[in-house]
Amino acid sequence: MMDSGAADRIVRWFLSLLGEKHGATALMSSGFVLAVPVFFDTVFYLLVPLTRSMYRRTGHSYLKYLLAIAGGAMVTHILVPPTPGPLIIADTLGVDVGMMMMMGTLIALPAAVVSLFFAGWLDARMPVPMRPIGDQPDPEPIPDAALPGLGRSLLPILLPVVLISSNTIVQAFAGGAVAGGAVSRLAGLTAVLGNPNLALLLACVAALWVYHRARKPAADQLSKAVEGALMSGGLIILITAGGGAFGAMLKAAEIGPAIQALFSGGDSPSGFYLLPLAFFLAALLKIAQGSSTVAMITASAMLAALVTPSMLGFHPVYLATAVGSGAGVGSWMNDSGFWIFARMGGLTEVETLRSWTVLSVLLGTTGFVVTLLLALVLPMG
Repeated sequence: MMDSGAADRIVRWFLSLLGEKHGATALMSSGFVLAVPVFFDTVFYLLVPLTRSMYRRTGHSYLKYLLAIAGGAMVTHILVPPTPGPLIIADTLGVDVGMMMMMGTLIALPAAVVSLFFAGWLDARMPVPMRPIGDQPDPEPIPDAALPGLGRSLLPILLPVVLISSNTIVQAFAGGAVAGGAVSRLAGLTAVLGNPNLALLLACVAALWVYHRARKPAADQLSKAVEGALMSGGLIILITAGGGAFGAMLKAAEIGPAIQALFSGGDSPSGFYLLPLAFFLAALLKIAQGSSTVAMITASAMLAALVTPSMLGFHPVYLATAVGSGAGVGSWMNDSGFWIFARMGGLTEVETLRSWTVLSVLLGTTGFVVTLLLALVLPMG
């Protein structure tokens, strides 16, 4: 999507839809959508040049634009599959991926809106000038004629979302359908197409098709693009395997019953204590080692060893979103995202701590509060 210009097309569509006056909202929306299939770091690299271009036209709100991008991208990075972290949380905790997509998006939206208000509030109190980055001039934007169309650009994002979500919805209806009915037959089809592995494979094929149509790459160029993607994916596979092994050891050690007894005091416990436990455990791991994805994988593996179905009075998706929310808290100097925000944005370390680090705490806390409210009002247990 980056190489084909599809991501750039989506951003320009948001800008044309909302107008330059609402540029921060357009940038936040772009980050929100693009971080669903793409890592936070990559989305930020893409959108920073547009931020700088917009600042040159308007002459104000540079920090607001930066924080709007970061807030929108970070919140879907930690809550909405098929980003690797939320996808692995869902698998580890036994949550349907379609349900994780829908509830993750529902919880991410208020957090993104809060980040937009915070961005405007902080920009008015701590204006940051746009500083040169390195000794090279900002690159010229790609002409609109060289970018793929909006429909093709959105296809790799919407395809897996539609397939996986439709499977979740149809399976819910099929549970009460008459055997052999139209809904039951449709459920068989969506069970295949909505399988997360197949849906994401089809999305990958769609992204390669868009890249080929837009850029007409030679075979070696296409090979290098795929090789780079596989190398980054391999690291996630290794971390996932390590997290799964860690969780299995905790389960074998019977840590879960011990913690359950500790919290319950001998009485029948409420599963709601697991939500703050999940949030603070993920936040502690995030602050300690810096990576949100590692925090999500490790925390979900630990919780899977602790949780039994009888302990929860709500749908396990809320436990998953509590983990994701905690994994967004406290981005500071041991996090690569901190340095990308600082260096690509042209901010000092102190400015980044006062802006990006505070925003990460606000995003995670908002996601957790919304999770708690939904678990109380709509437990689905």
